[in-house]
Amino acid sequence: MHRLIPAVLSIAFALPHATARSQRSTPANRTGLSQAISRPNIVLITADDLGYADVGVQGAKDIPTPNIDRIAREGARFTNAYAASPLCSPSRAGLLTGRYPQRWGHEFNPGPTKSDSAFGLPSTEPTLAERLKAVGYTTGLVGKWHLGYRAQTTPTYRGFDEFYGFLGATHRYRSDGDQRMGPMVRGTKLVSESLDITDAFAREAVSFVKANATKPFFLYLAFNAVHVPLMPDAPRLGRMSSIKDPERRRYAATVVAMDEAIGAVLSVLDKERLTGRTIVLFASDNGGAALSTKSSNGALSGVKGQLLEGGVRVPFLVRWPGTVKPGTAVQATVSALDVAPTVTALAGVPAVGPSFDGVDLAPVVRGSSAGSPERTLYWRVGTTWAIRKGSWKLIKFNDGSPRLYDLSTDVAERHDLAAKRRDVVAALRKEWERWSSRMQPPKWGKEGWMGVLTPET
Repeated sequence: MHRLIPAVLSIAFALPHATARSQRSTPANRTGLSQAISRPNIVLITADDLGYADVGVQGAKDIPTPNIDRIAREGARFTNAYAASPLCSPSRAGLLTGRYPQRWGHEFNPGPTKSDSAFGLPSTEPTLAERLKAVGYTTGLVGKWHLGYRAQTTPTYRGFDEFYGFLGATHRYRSDGDQRMGPMVRGTKLVSESLDITDAFAREAVSFVKANATKPFFLYLAFNAVHVPLMPDAPRLGRMSSIKDPERRRYAATVVAMDEAIGAVLSVLDKERLTGRTIVLFASDNGGAALSTKSSNGALSGVKGQLLEGGVRVPFLVRWPGTVKPGTAVQATVSALDVAPTVTALAGVPAVGPSFDGVDLAPVVRGSSAGSPERTLYWRVGTTWAIRKGSWKLIKFNDGSPRLYDLSTDVAERHDLAAKRRDVVAALRKEWERWSSRMQPPKWGKEGWMGVLTPET
């Protein structure tokens, strides 16, 4: 099917592929084949609105998550990891491109207005799937897209060989009484589904791994769990009976379903003897939506949609046996923007096309402290904005002057130091304004109620 890949990528990769096909018996080609075989498989798993403290390795006591915990136990847990945005769609755009979504006006989720008809990831921004596909990876997306509805902005046009899931922001988990679940999409065609879609996503992910076990593959497993509407099945809900709050119980059962789906993927990697040559990454797209799901962001202030830590700091785990030291806790400040440059570096993808805003974490993944420089990260959601540099974080809400926090001693963002450190405020504000001036204004959506919430809310 036609794919809208930037011309610079098409030109850069077309000639090497043609040459390889015409020189299959040459030593050089045998070297290339060896390189292709040795390239690691990539499994990128995202949760939707997962609370920062809602898996065991992040401190959860009431929700069993043995499979997510296994990724951390056998790999690394990043304790200062951030989403590109506190909102689903721009966060995923940053994850798949490695670039600030504000560069092309992708600042908000799309709304139901006609002005949002332009919504979608532009063809000028290559996706991680497009970059990996160009060097021989088989690519698959299972789950939530939320990066465009028009044909040219859908997964099979944006680098994914296979797609099973849905295009929008949310989806019912299953049929319930007289309410239909609604169709799913396979490739470009609507199909029906009888399973709870978390279980269906597990089925599809396992099938993709089995079908591509003999060649390098990229699987993007993008759950809609634990986004509302929460619809856990009765058996899982029953297993969470020790949780007294009924809403928290429903949320926990939904987390358990996702964890079991992840377990199915880890198991098939084991069975196909792919564990040692597969990089598994796990993260949430943004912070927990605690006001609607009873998720927990632990000690962090704020929720999904805010630039407080609870809205943008996320669980982030990386496993690669033989390369990542098991049980590692990495203190370096990292971003979802770092996933694309890191994966492409580890996969040997040429540095072609728009430059990344994220950094290559390969040295950090391999255990080198030299790869952990002081980071500066930026966010903007309408008139709400934030910058983190080192341990300092400056954040401006809709309704007042910027507030300054030292995250090394105040991760809950309770003690505003702006009046005491005006020098830091001025320097960080100037740096954020310089970054913001290089971004585009929002092309769709509008600022919602969450931007005005403060730590006291």
